[in-house]
Amino acid sequence: MLMARTVAELPKGSRITDYISLGVLNRMIPRTAVDAALRASGRQSVRQRDLPAHVVVYYVIALALYMHSSYREVLRCLLEGLQWLADPSTPPKVAGKSGISQARTRLGAEPMRALHDALVRPVGRPQEPGCGYRQWHLVSLDGSGLDVADEQGNAQAFGRPGASRGCSAFPHIRFVSLVENGTHVLFGTRMAGYDVGELSLAKEVVTTLSPGMLCLADRNFFGYALWQAARATGAALLWRVKKNARLPCEKRLPDGSYLSHIYPSDKDRRHQSKGVPVRVIEYQLDGVPDAEPLYRLVSTLLDEQQAPGPELAALYHERWEIETALDELKTHLRGARIVLRSKTPELVRQEFWGLMLAHFAIRALMHEAACQAGEDPDRLSYVHAVRVVRRKILTHGSFPPSAPSDAAPAGAPGDPR
Repeated sequence: MLMARTVAELPKGSRITDYISLGVLNRMIPRTAVDAALRASGRQSVRQRDLPAHVVVYYVIALALYMHSSYREVLRCLLEGLQWLADPSTPPKVAGKSGISQARTRLGAEPMRALHDALVRPVGRPQEPGCGYRQWHLVSLDGSGLDVADEQGNAQAFGRPGASRGCSAFPHIRFVSLVENGTHVLFGTRMAGYDVGELSLAKEVVTTLSPGMLCLADRNFFGYALWQAARATGAALLWRVKKNARLPCEKRLPDGSYLSHIYPSDKDRRHQSKGVPVRVIEYQLDGVPDAEPLYRLVSTLLDEQQAPGPELAALYHERWEIETALDELKTHLRGARIVLRSKTPELVRQEFWGLMLAHFAIRALMHEAACQAGEDPDRLSYVHAVRVVRRKILTHGSFPPSAPSDAAPAGAPGDPR
């Protein structure tokens, strides 16, 4: 008996772009979260367009995955994976550069930042390899920067670093992030122009700390105000301090560390007002080339039995995990010596948040894969993961994102999640 067959086709009134997502990364950046960010920022599409708002969100993230490709080529990559939904013999209709620019301008940067803030957070647990020290969830604080397209508007909005002969060739943005040491997930990120200092950005970033975390930071971040802001979150702190910081020994502890106080000003120090107790750990690195004569750390962990000084001294050097994460972002994902391509300040900000979302999605996917295999995420290659994700987006197609209102085309596979 012959069975009737149903031809796969798009539901009536839908367009092929309605089904664009990020393939294997869609589990980390689901359509429901995209729609929520668009609603929160008032940027959801109100009429039928070739490039509706949710498509542009996924497209901006895809730009970060294909930094060496043109705007149109990136869009073509997303559309070609969906050709089986339309006439396979007809090449996809790819919007021109002007149409893409207009769609990105309509979207703006705020939905991308809202999506970032809603989704990007630590994915590991303290008991996982590299993620914790004793009962604490290990994170680090640091900052970096990125060059952006040499346009007058970008230069006015963001500024340029100084150079030996005048100014840098490119405008520059600055950002500060926390990193989950065990997974290299960058979270709590804030960005601004070059003229905004890292300490100013860090004041916002440390508010994303939470009780149960142990935050490591370099000596450039130490100061009474920022220390208090970070301490108020309930997180434990272990920060390096500059060699000229005044930290007199008030009580020597059995492990060699000692208790002291920090003050907001010399006047407060003289009157011993507004002092905050800290524990000081001093140590040397014998036999290490180029090591400094003395390293000093301060911590909110005042009990030497709860966190012995030698352990904290060894732990502090885990802070370098954030340098690896920043290198992944700037070299392996973005590309060495590649500048952000957007021509206007608003689109630079949009592109930046797309880059951060892409890095998070890849790292979260790597963490999930490591957990399933019983491996340490550090044993997985980030470069290989980026290559796999790029390839899978092309070969898997982009099945319907996970919005409740989306209907899969007749005869089509369901959501790959």
